[in-house]
Amino acid sequence: MSFHRWDGDALILDVHLQPKASNDMFAGLHGERLKIRLTAPPVDGKANAYLLAFLAEAFGVAKSQVILESGQQSRQKRVRIQAPRQLPADLGLTVRPA
Repeated sequence: MSFHRWDGDALILDVHLQPKASNDMFAGLHGERLKIRLTAPPVDGKANAYLLAFLAEAFGVAKSQVILESGQQSRQKRVRIQAPRQLPADLGLTVRPA
């Protein structure tokens, strides 16, 4: 199993979030999830909002195209990115099927 899959033109990511880190970055794998470190604190939904903005910038889409599907109160999250315009090279993502 992989940390990502395609659902039509949407990319689904299974993420392990590490809030309150020293910098914002993709940090490899945590089990079968993509580990993301963010500087945002895990209070009042700030880390979730920051995660969505971080992913929007990384995948070249508007923030409204990034949806947190599950894991609002957990470090284990599932995120949907609608029609990503770019794929970060360091993640090794497969291109959307035709």
